[in-house]
Amino acid sequence: MIGRLKGILIHKAPPWIVVDVGGVGYELEAPMSTFYDLPEVGREVFLFTHYAQKEDSVSLYGFLRDAERRLFRDVQKVSGIGARIALAVLSGVSVADFARLVQTGDIAALTRIPGIGKKTAERMVVELRDRAADLGGESVVGGMALPGDPVSEACNALQALGYKPAEADRMAKKAAANGDDVPAIIRKALQSALR
Repeated sequence: MIGRLKGILIHKAPPWIVVDVGGVGYELEAPMSTFYDLPEVGREVFLFTHYAQKEDSVSLYGFLRDAERRLFRDVQKVSGIGARIALAVLSGVSVADFARLVQTGDIAALTRIPGIGKKTAERMVVELRDRAADLGGESVVGGMALPGDPVSEACNALQALGYKPAEADRMAKKAAANGDDVPAIIRKALQSALR
């Protein structure tokens, strides 16, 4: 399976969509984040796909954005999490918001996603925190998702420069002053690291 599918959307009823590719209908399961942005039935659609084969079943999942597919795959690497919970994550929060929740260790917000309890949320934070900045999102600089606030953006930039997540977070928070923009925080953090 090449990982991409281009065809005519012929049916959509959450969580299922059917895409006609050269006369063959492919049934895919998709998160609500994809459903929100699907074109009307009868229109062309391009999807990133994930193919999963188990002993007793074969499943095909579709995503409008590659960042969603990457998150779907990464979340399933956490012990005890399968496709159902990974789809629930994508249906409950955006990729960038999920990355922010994991980076900040917001267990309470993660448990508000259907199917995720406290222990699962804690495992997600522990197992995904180091990769959270790489999980994706629509705003990307140097491969790092930018959650939106200057301290988080500076933290991501420092990680891109090679600092470990905890160290980058500490440096950015220590350097930030009220009203600082991202470049100012980064500059101050790097200057203090040289002392």
